[in-house]
Amino acid sequence: MKTSRSTLSFFILYFALYSPGCTGMQSALDPAGPQASRISDLWWLFFAVCIVVFLIVIGFLLYAVGRRRREGQLEEPQAERRRVTAVSVAVAVTIVIMFVFLITSIRTGNRLAAFTASDPLTISVIGHQWWWEVHYSGDTPSQNMTTANEIHIPVGRPVLLKLTSQDVIHSFWVPNLHGKRDLIPGHETTLWVQADRPGVFRGQCAEFCGHQHAHMAFVVVAEPPEQFSAWLDRQRQPASPPTDELRQQGQAVFVTGACALCHSVQGTDASAQVAPDLTHIASRQALAAGTVPNTRGYLAGWILDPQTVKPGAKMPSTSLTAEELHALLAYLEGLQ
Repeated sequence: MKTSRSTLSFFILYFALYSPGCTGMQSALDPAGPQASRISDLWWLFFAVCIVVFLIVIGFLLYAVGRRRREGQLEEPQAERRRVTAVSVAVAVTIVIMFVFLITSIRTGNRLAAFTASDPLTISVIGHQWWWEVHYSGDTPSQNMTTANEIHIPVGRPVLLKLTSQDVIHSFWVPNLHGKRDLIPGHETTLWVQADRPGVFRGQCAEFCGHQHAHMAFVVVAEPPEQFSAWLDRQRQPASPPTDELRQQGQAVFVTGACALCHSVQGTDASAQVAPDLTHIASRQALAAGTVPNTRGYLAGWILDPQTVKPGAKMPSTSLTAEELHALLAYLEGLQ
Protein backbone atom coordinates (compact mmCIF):
# COMPACT_ATOMS: atom_id res chain seq x y z
CA MET A 1 0.00 0.00 0.00
CA LYS A 2 2.79 2.40 0.89
CA THR A 3 4.56 1.60 -2.39
CA SER A 4 1.46 2.22 -4.46
CA ARG A 5 0.82 5.48 -2.63
CA SER A 6 4.37 6.67 -3.24
CA THR A 7 4.17 5.77 -6.92
CA LEU A 8 0.78 7.39 -7.35
CA SER A 9 1.82 10.53 -5.51
CA PHE A 10 4.71 11.02 -7.93
CA PHE A 11 2.32 11.19 -10.87
CA ILE A 12 -0.48 13.04 -9.10
CA LEU A 13 1.24 15.83 -7.21
CA TYR A 14 4.92 16.66 -7.55
CA PHE A 15 5.59 17.79 -4.02
CA ALA A 16 9.28 16.92 -4.02
CA LEU A 17 11.22 20.17 -4.35
CA TYR A 18 14.96 20.43 -4.83
CA SER A 19 17.51 23.18 -4.42
CA PRO A 20 21.02 23.39 -5.93
CA GLY A 21 22.42 23.65 -2.43
CA CYS A 22 20.16 21.50 -0.27
CA THR A 23 20.03 17.88 -1.26
CA GLY A 24 17.25 15.73 0.04
CA MET A 25 13.59 15.11 -0.61
CA GLN A 26 10.81 17.47 0.38
CA SER A 27 7.48 15.71 0.05
CA ALA A 28 4.36 15.71 2.20
CA LEU A 29 3.33 12.49 0.44
CA ASP A 30 6.39 10.55 1.62
CA PRO A 31 6.06 10.64 5.42
CA ALA A 32 9.11 9.60 7.44
CA GLY A 33 7.64 9.97 10.92
CA PRO A 34 4.42 9.48 12.91
CA GLN A 35 3.28 13.11 12.73
CA ALA A 36 3.78 13.34 8.97
CA SER A 37 2.02 9.97 8.55
CA ARG A 38 -1.11 11.32 10.23
CA ILE A 39 -1.09 14.37 7.97
CA SER A 40 -0.52 12.17 4.92
CA ASP A 41 -3.43 9.88 5.87
CA LEU A 42 -5.70 12.91 6.15
CA TRP A 43 -4.55 14.14 2.75
CA TRP A 44 -5.22 10.76 1.12
CA LEU A 45 -8.72 10.65 2.65
CA PHE A 46 -9.49 14.11 1.25
CA PHE A 47 -8.02 13.12 -2.10
CA ALA A 48 -10.01 9.88 -2.37
CA VAL A 49 -13.32 11.54 -1.47
CA CYS A 50 -12.70 14.45 -3.85
CA ILE A 51 -11.89 12.05 -6.70
CA VAL A 52 -15.15 10.17 -6.15
CA VAL A 53 -17.14 13.42 -6.01
CA PHE A 54 -15.37 14.70 -9.12
CA LEU A 55 -16.20 11.54 -11.10
CA ILE A 56 -19.84 11.64 -10.01
CA VAL A 57 -20.19 15.31 -10.99
CA ILE A 58 -18.54 14.72 -14.36
CA GLY A 59 -20.82 11.71 -14.92
CA PHE A 60 -23.95 13.76 -14.33
CA LEU A 61 -22.56 16.57 -16.46
CA LEU A 62 -21.98 14.21 -19.38
CA TYR A 63 -25.47 12.79 -18.89
CA ALA A 64 -26.98 16.28 -18.97
CA VAL A 65 -25.00 17.29 -22.06
CA GLY A 66 -25.88 14.09 -23.89
CA ARG A 67 -29.53 14.13 -23.05
CA ARG A 68 -31.69 15.21 -25.95
CA ARG A 69 -34.97 16.92 -25.49
CA ARG A 70 -37.78 17.23 -27.93
CA GLU A 71 -38.20 20.74 -29.14
CA GLY A 72 -41.01 22.53 -27.38
CA GLN A 73 -41.72 19.60 -25.02
CA LEU A 74 -42.90 20.82 -21.61
CA GLU A 75 -41.36 19.50 -18.44
CA GLU A 76 -43.42 16.86 -16.74
CA PRO A 77 -44.19 17.37 -13.01
CA GLN A 78 -42.76 13.96 -12.26
CA ALA A 79 -39.43 14.87 -13.88
CA GLU A 80 -39.36 18.11 -11.94
CA ARG A 81 -39.87 16.24 -8.67
CA ARG A 82 -37.02 13.87 -9.57
CA ARG A 83 -34.70 16.82 -10.13
CA VAL A 84 -35.67 18.40 -6.81
CA THR A 85 -35.06 15.08 -5.07
CA ALA A 86 -31.69 14.66 -6.77
CA VAL A 87 -30.57 18.17 -5.79
CA SER A 88 -31.73 17.62 -2.20
CA VAL A 89 -29.82 14.35 -1.97
CA ALA A 90 -26.72 16.00 -3.42
CA VAL A 91 -26.91 18.80 -0.86
CA ALA A 92 -27.34 16.31 1.97
CA VAL A 93 -24.38 14.23 0.79
CA THR A 94 -22.29 17.38 0.51
CA ILE A 95 -23.12 18.34 4.10
CA VAL A 96 -22.21 14.85 5.30
CA ILE A 97 -18.89 14.98 3.43
CA MET A 98 -18.07 18.39 4.89
CA PHE A 99 -18.76 17.12 8.40
CA VAL A 100 -16.57 14.06 7.76
CA PHE A 101 -13.76 16.37 6.63
CA LEU A 102 -14.27 18.60 9.67
CA ILE A 103 -14.28 15.71 12.16
CA THR A 104 -11.25 13.97 10.66
CA SER A 105 -9.32 17.26 10.50
CA ILE A 106 -10.05 18.03 14.16
CA ARG A 107 -9.16 14.49 15.17
CA THR A 108 -5.84 14.64 13.30
CA GLY A 109 -5.05 18.04 14.80
CA ASN A 110 -5.81 16.81 18.31
CA ARG A 111 -3.61 13.74 17.86
CA LEU A 112 -0.76 15.93 16.63
CA ALA A 113 -1.19 18.41 19.48
CA ALA A 114 -1.38 15.65 22.11
CA PHE A 115 1.91 14.05 21.11
CA THR A 116 4.46 14.11 23.95
CA ALA A 117 7.41 11.94 24.95
CA SER A 118 9.70 11.49 27.89
CA ASP A 119 13.42 12.16 27.54
CA PRO A 120 13.24 13.91 24.15
CA LEU A 121 16.15 15.49 22.35
CA THR A 122 15.61 19.26 22.63
CA ILE A 123 16.86 21.55 19.88
CA SER A 124 16.40 25.31 19.71
CA VAL A 125 15.96 26.92 16.29
CA ILE A 126 16.07 30.67 15.66
CA GLY A 127 14.96 32.11 12.34
CA HIS A 128 16.91 34.99 10.80
CA GLN A 129 16.67 36.82 7.52
CA TRP A 130 17.57 34.49 5.79
CA TRP A 131 19.11 31.55 7.62
CA TRP A 132 18.51 29.20 10.54
CA GLU A 133 20.44 29.18 13.81
CA VAL A 134 20.42 25.79 15.55
CA HIS A 135 21.37 25.15 19.20
CA TYR A 136 22.02 21.81 20.89
CA SER A 137 22.17 21.92 24.69
CA GLY A 138 24.39 19.64 26.77
CA ASP A 139 24.55 18.61 30.40
CA THR A 140 27.09 21.38 30.99
CA PRO A 141 27.58 24.74 29.25
CA SER A 142 30.79 23.41 27.68
CA GLN A 143 28.70 20.83 25.81
CA ASN A 144 26.41 23.39 24.20
CA MET A 145 26.83 23.57 20.45
CA THR A 146 25.64 25.92 17.73
CA THR A 147 25.37 25.24 14.01
CA ALA A 148 23.37 26.64 11.11
CA ASN A 149 20.95 25.47 8.42
CA GLU A 150 21.51 21.77 9.14
CA ILE A 151 19.70 19.81 11.84
CA HIS A 152 20.81 16.29 12.76
CA ILE A 153 18.45 14.02 14.69
CA PRO A 154 18.64 10.36 15.75
CA VAL A 155 16.26 7.90 14.12
CA GLY A 156 13.49 6.65 16.37
CA ARG A 157 13.87 9.29 19.08
CA PRO A 158 11.30 12.08 19.60
CA VAL A 159 12.72 15.56 19.12
CA LEU A 160 11.28 18.70 20.67
CA LEU A 161 12.01 21.77 18.57
CA LYS A 162 11.82 25.13 20.35
CA LEU A 163 11.25 27.77 17.70
CA THR A 164 11.53 31.54 17.73
CA SER A 165 12.54 34.38 15.42
CA GLN A 166 15.14 37.10 15.68
CA ASP A 167 13.48 39.57 13.30
CA VAL A 168 10.24 38.85 11.39
CA ILE A 169 7.74 35.99 11.30
CA HIS A 170 9.16 32.85 9.71
CA SER A 171 7.60 29.40 9.33
CA PHE A 172 9.43 26.13 9.93
CA TRP A 173 8.35 23.34 7.58
CA VAL A 174 9.77 19.86 6.95
CA PRO A 175 6.97 18.13 5.01
CA ASN A 176 8.42 14.63 5.47
CA LEU A 177 8.32 15.00 9.27
CA HIS A 178 5.53 17.41 10.21
CA GLY A 179 3.41 20.36 9.19
CA LYS A 180 4.23 24.05 9.41
CA ARG A 181 4.90 26.00 12.59
CA ASP A 182 5.35 29.77 12.75
CA LEU A 183 8.36 31.40 14.41
CA ILE A 184 7.29 34.63 16.08
CA PRO A 185 9.69 37.27 17.42
CA GLY A 186 9.71 37.35 21.22
CA HIS A 187 7.60 34.20 21.50
CA GLU A 188 8.65 30.55 21.66
CA THR A 189 6.62 27.88 19.91
CA THR A 190 7.28 24.14 19.97
CA LEU A 191 7.10 21.34 17.43
CA TRP A 192 7.53 17.60 17.92
CA VAL A 193 9.20 15.62 15.17
CA GLN A 194 10.42 12.06 14.89
CA ALA A 195 12.10 10.24 12.02
CA ASP A 196 11.37 6.54 11.72
CA ARG A 197 13.97 5.95 9.01
CA PRO A 198 17.32 7.45 8.02
CA GLY A 199 17.36 10.11 5.36
CA VAL A 200 18.04 13.71 4.41
CA PHE A 201 14.85 15.75 4.40
CA ARG A 202 14.70 19.24 2.99
CA GLY A 203 12.86 21.98 4.85
CA GLN A 204 12.19 25.63 4.18
CA CYS A 205 10.60 28.79 5.46
CA ALA A 206 6.91 28.69 4.53
CA GLU A 207 6.03 32.28 5.49
CA PHE A 208 7.06 35.16 3.24
CA CYS A 209 9.75 36.95 5.23
CA GLY A 210 11.47 39.28 2.81
CA HIS A 211 13.50 39.46 -0.37
CA GLN A 212 15.31 36.14 0.00
CA HIS A 213 12.46 34.12 1.50
CA ALA A 214 12.77 31.57 -1.32
CA HIS A 215 16.43 30.98 -0.38
CA MET A 216 15.86 30.16 3.28
CA ALA A 217 16.15 26.39 3.27
CA PHE A 218 17.66 23.81 5.60
CA VAL A 219 18.04 20.06 5.85
CA VAL A 220 17.15 17.60 8.58
CA VAL A 221 19.57 14.67 8.61
CA ALA A 222 18.06 11.63 10.33
CA GLU A 223 20.71 9.06 11.14
CA PRO A 224 21.15 6.03 13.43
CA PRO A 225 21.70 6.99 17.09
CA GLU A 226 25.37 6.00 17.11
CA GLN A 227 26.10 8.10 14.03
CA PHE A 228 24.20 11.04 15.52
CA SER A 229 26.17 10.79 18.78
CA ALA A 230 29.45 10.74 16.85
CA TRP A 231 28.37 13.78 14.81
CA LEU A 232 27.33 15.68 17.93
CA ASP A 233 30.63 14.90 19.66
CA ARG A 234 32.57 16.23 16.68
CA GLN A 235 30.46 19.37 16.48
CA ARG A 236 31.04 20.11 20.17
CA GLN A 237 34.78 20.23 19.66
CA PRO A 238 36.46 23.58 18.97
CA ALA A 239 38.05 24.15 15.59
CA SER A 240 41.29 22.27 15.10
CA PRO A 241 44.27 24.67 15.05
CA PRO A 242 45.79 24.86 11.56
CA THR A 243 49.08 22.99 11.27
CA ASP A 244 50.33 24.09 7.85
CA GLU A 245 51.46 27.58 6.91
CA LEU A 246 48.73 28.20 4.32
CA ARG A 247 45.88 27.49 6.73
CA GLN A 248 47.59 29.54 9.43
CA GLN A 249 47.60 32.46 7.03
CA GLY A 250 43.95 31.80 6.30
CA GLN A 251 43.10 31.86 10.00
CA ALA A 252 44.87 35.20 10.33
CA VAL A 253 42.83 36.58 7.40
CA PHE A 254 39.64 35.36 9.05
CA VAL A 255 40.34 36.62 12.58
CA THR A 256 41.82 39.99 11.63
CA GLY A 257 39.53 40.73 8.68
CA ALA A 258 35.85 41.44 8.16
CA CYS A 259 34.80 37.81 8.73
CA ALA A 260 35.30 37.96 12.48
CA LEU A 261 32.99 40.98 12.76
CA CYS A 262 29.98 38.74 12.15
CA HIS A 263 31.01 35.09 12.43
CA SER A 264 32.44 32.97 15.22
CA VAL A 265 34.84 30.02 15.20
CA GLN A 266 35.14 28.24 18.52
CA GLY A 267 38.76 28.03 19.67
CA THR A 268 39.73 31.36 18.08
CA ASP A 269 39.30 35.03 18.92
CA ALA A 270 36.37 35.25 16.47
CA SER A 271 33.26 35.22 18.66
CA ALA A 272 30.69 37.42 16.94
CA GLN A 273 27.04 36.28 17.05
CA VAL A 274 25.59 38.19 14.11
CA ALA A 275 25.94 35.52 11.42
CA PRO A 276 26.22 31.69 11.35
CA ASP A 277 28.82 29.96 13.51
CA LEU A 278 31.53 28.61 11.17
CA THR A 279 33.37 26.30 13.56
CA HIS A 280 32.53 23.25 11.43
CA ILE A 281 31.41 24.86 8.18
CA ALA A 282 33.26 22.32 6.03
CA SER A 283 31.03 19.53 7.33
CA ARG A 284 27.82 21.16 6.06
CA GLN A 285 26.14 20.29 2.79
CA ALA A 286 25.29 23.78 1.59
CA LEU A 287 26.05 27.48 1.89
CA ALA A 288 23.77 30.51 2.31
CA ALA A 289 20.86 28.50 3.79
CA GLY A 290 20.70 25.94 1.01
CA THR A 291 21.27 28.38 -1.84
CA VAL A 292 24.43 26.78 -3.27
CA PRO A 293 26.46 23.60 -2.62
CA ASN A 294 29.34 23.75 -0.18
CA THR A 295 32.18 23.49 -2.68
CA ARG A 296 35.36 25.51 -3.06
CA GLY A 297 34.15 27.47 -6.08
CA TYR A 298 30.81 28.41 -4.57
CA LEU A 299 32.48 29.24 -1.26
CA ALA A 300 34.86 31.63 -3.02
CA GLY A 301 31.99 33.30 -4.88
CA TRP A 302 29.95 33.58 -1.69
CA ILE A 303 32.84 35.27 0.15
CA LEU A 304 33.75 37.72 -2.60
CA ASP A 305 30.30 38.66 -3.91
CA PRO A 306 27.39 37.33 -1.84
CA GLN A 307 24.93 39.78 -3.41
CA THR A 308 25.28 38.01 -6.76
CA VAL A 309 24.64 34.63 -5.13
CA LYS A 310 21.84 35.84 -2.86
CA PRO A 311 20.71 39.43 -3.59
CA GLY A 312 19.66 41.27 -0.48
CA ALA A 313 21.58 39.00 1.89
CA LYS A 314 22.93 40.69 5.00
CA MET A 315 26.48 39.52 4.23
CA PRO A 316 28.58 42.29 2.60
CA SER A 317 31.11 41.75 -0.15
CA THR A 318 34.68 41.08 0.96
CA SER A 319 37.73 42.59 -0.69
CA LEU A 320 40.63 40.11 -0.68
CA THR A 321 43.74 39.56 -2.73
CA ALA A 322 44.13 36.28 -4.58
CA GLU A 323 46.66 35.07 -1.98
CA GLU A 324 44.37 36.01 0.92
CA LEU A 325 41.39 34.30 -0.69
CA HIS A 326 43.39 31.13 -1.38
CA ALA A 327 44.58 30.99 2.23
CA LEU A 328 41.11 31.73 3.63
CA LEU A 329 39.53 28.99 1.54
CA ALA A 330 42.13 26.49 2.71
CA TYR A 331 41.40 27.44 6.32
CA LEU A 332 37.62 27.20 5.99
CA GLU A 333 37.84 23.88 4.15
CA GLY A 334 39.73 22.49 7.12
CA LEU A 335 36.96 23.34 9.57
CA GLN A 336 35.42 19.88 9.61
